[in-house]
Amino acid sequence: MARTGRPREFDRDAAVQAALWLFWEHGYEATSLAQLRARMGISSASFYAAFGSKEALFEEVVRTYAGSFGRVTEAVGQDSLPPRAAVEYVLRASARMQTEPGHPSGCLMVLAAAVGGTDHATVRALLADHRAVVRRNVRAGIERAVDAGELPAAIDADGMSVMITGFLWGLSVESRDGTPMETLDAAITQLMQVWDAARVPSAQAAELVP
Repeated sequence: MARTGRPREFDRDAAVQAALWLFWEHGYEATSLAQLRARMGISSASFYAAFGSKEALFEEVVRTYAGSFGRVTEAVGQDSLPPRAAVEYVLRASARMQTEPGHPSGCLMVLAAAVGGTDHATVRALLADHRAVVRRNVRAGIERAVDAGELPAAIDADGMSVMITGFLWGLSVESRDGTPMETLDAAITQLMQVWDAARVPSAQAAELVP
């Protein structure tokens, strides 16, 4: 009587990393189960036993990305950094990460599920929730700058935060299009001048005092 063999074991972390690369490069919808199984080096039975579904695997990939490459946005939520410095740091660090060699360009949180059918709404919502955290942190930083007297009380915090995060998400498209880091860096310098132009005159003068 033939015996049913046990599914061969595999390195789960390595398999998730392989899936991360595929989703990052091709997006959620365009990445097929066959591609995933081939890149991860596992059988169909092992895939479903370990992850349950493509969507569940993607959720694990997003957690892995958020804890590694995606950490470049964490500084914007840290009170230990002045708000302006935190925003500039995140923009420049994100641009460097998204253009460096060794992994797909751009940001998985932006590019992986930008489009797709209604059956992928859960995936799009998952990424939107992660981006919303960054937007809330940027807005909180703007409010801290207002409280500190750096930005005027009349500033449109919602509009300014969307301007900054919209630029941040746009870095993904520019990076995927091959825009060099030097050009992105110059664009960030231009954007930060918008923040400087909105500053309270007394706050600007205080920086000039030796």
